[in-house]
Amino acid sequence: MRIVLDAMGSDTHPEPEIEAAVESARRWGDTILLTGPEDLLQPKLDALGIPKSIVEVVHAPEVLEMTDKPAEAARGKAVNSMAVGIDLIKGDKADVFVTAGNTGGAMANALFRLGRIRGVKRPAVSPIIPVLGGHAVILDVGANADCKPIFLMQFAIMGTIYAEKVLGKSSPRVGLLSIGEEPGKGNKLVKETYPLLEIAGVNFIGNVEPKEIYAGEADVVVTDGFSGNVFIKTSEAVARFMSDIIRDEIKASPISSVGGLLAKPAFHRVGLLLDPSEYGAAPLLGVDGLVFIGHGRSDAKALVSAIRVARQAVSNRLLEATREAIQRRLADVSRKEEA
Repeated sequence: MRIVLDAMGSDTHPEPEIEAAVESARRWGDTILLTGPEDLLQPKLDALGIPKSIVEVVHAPEVLEMTDKPAEAARGKAVNSMAVGIDLIKGDKADVFVTAGNTGGAMANALFRLGRIRGVKRPAVSPIIPVLGGHAVILDVGANADCKPIFLMQFAIMGTIYAEKVLGKSSPRVGLLSIGEEPGKGNKLVKETYPLLEIAGVNFIGNVEPKEIYAGEADVVVTDGFSGNVFIKTSEAVARFMSDIIRDEIKASPISSVGGLLAKPAFHRVGLLLDPSEYGAAPLLGVDGLVFIGHGRSDAKALVSAIRVARQAVSNRLLEATREAIQRRLADVSRKEEA
C-alpha cells in the first residue's frame, strides 16, 4: 500500500509522525508518504538513515494551524500538508490519508478535493470506542453540529458498513442515541429519525442510552455531531477521572498499596482498553476517498495504530462497499417511502 501521513498534524509534529512512518513502513512493508516542508523533514529522515524507498517526503510548504478557520485556510493555503496529501489519493497516487491535525481542516480539504460519495448528504467522523465485550462505532462526533433525520439515517448505513469491514461484525446492531429507550423519547431530531432507521435496511434495535452503549448492546451508535462530541469527551474525561481516583486511593495506605501491586497486571489491561492511542484514528465516512483523523495529542504509538486501522479499511475495500451500500439502500428507502 501507499499510505499518506500528514507530517504536520499532531500537536508536537513532526517527530511523532516521522517515528510512526518509519515504524509502520518497517512493520508492514508499505511505502509511507510524509507531507510537509521538505527542508524540515528530509534532513531528519537522512539523519536516521531512512531511505526514500521506505519513507518518501512530498513537499507541502504550508501548514494548517489549530487556530485557522477550516474553510478559509483550505482555500487560502492551497498547498498545505493536508491538501497535498488528499490530492495524492484523489490522483490515485496513494490509497489512504491519515492526519492528527485540525478536524475541521481535514473535513474542509476532503470536501473541496474529494467531494462526497454520490447520494451522501454529510460526512461523519466515526471513532471506535471500547465497550463491554468488544467495540462500537459512534457517528457523528463533531463534523456536523446540526443534523437532519436523513443525515442520521445515512450515518447508520455508513456506520454499518464500517463495523462490518473493520470490526468484522455480522449484521451490526444499530442504536439511536437518546435519553430513553422508548420510541417516543428524545428531541425532535431523534423522534423524526426513528422511523427512517426502521426502513433504512440496517439492523436497527431502537433508542439506546449511554449505559446500553457501554454495556455492549449496540455495535453502531448514531447521533448528531454536537451530542456525539459531548458524549465522547465526557467519556474520556470520566475515564481519566476514575483512573486518577483509583491511583490516589491505592497510594493512600500501605495495605492498599500492596493490593495495588497485586492488581497491577489487571490495571494495565484496563489501561490498554481505555487508551485512545490503541484506536488511532477515525474515518471521515461519506467523502469520496479514505481519510482518517486522529487526535491532536497523538504520539507515535497512536499514529501507528491510526495507520493500522487505515490499512484495514483499504484491505477490506471500505470505500467501495460504502459507495455500493449508499446507492442500494437509499434506493430501497425511496421505494418503501413511495409504498
